[in-house]
Amino acid sequence: MRKITEVRPARNRLSMSTPTKLKTAQGRCRPKLPVVQRPAGFTLVELMIVVVIVAILAAIALPNYRQYVMRSQRTSAKAALLALTGQEAKYFSTNNAYTTLANLGYANVANNAIQVPSTTTDYYSVTVTVGNPATSFTATATPVGTQANDSCGSYQVTDLGVETVTGSGTKCW
Repeated sequence: MRKITEVRPARNRLSMSTPTKLKTAQGRCRPKLPVVQRPAGFTLVELMIVVVIVAILAAIALPNYRQYVMRSQRTSAKAALLALTGQEAKYFSTNNAYTTLANLGYANVANNAIQVPSTTTDYYSVTVTVGNPATSFTATATPVGTQANDSCGSYQVTDLGVETVTGSGTKCW
């Protein structure tokens, strides 16, 4: 086995970069071979690792995002339902009777229901059922569309303030 030692000539001011020569055990000098540089870019294995990491993050993040969106839509429905109960209470204070959505001034009432939210895709249908005589009511927010898959179900409020939830979810409303 040959022993290789490195020999560097003395540098002078005129020549700052002299090539390095290797000296073998027999005393012969040979120039040092240039280092082969790896081409720039990524290998297929590196790209596949990145794809796997992104897939894992997406598998965790997307269901959490969907749950967050459903929760925010439930909040909108609850706010609309509580605003409706306030309107009913206000109407009852002046007329001594509860009434339907159309008489409360809600626009776009179809089948005695308003859609929540009213500006984009509907996620809840808010209805009011007035008792006979009109001294009681029950307001209900029922999920529709993609929100119908929500395990929290519908939310009801009566004129007495009794809240009822239909659905298997816990801590929903």
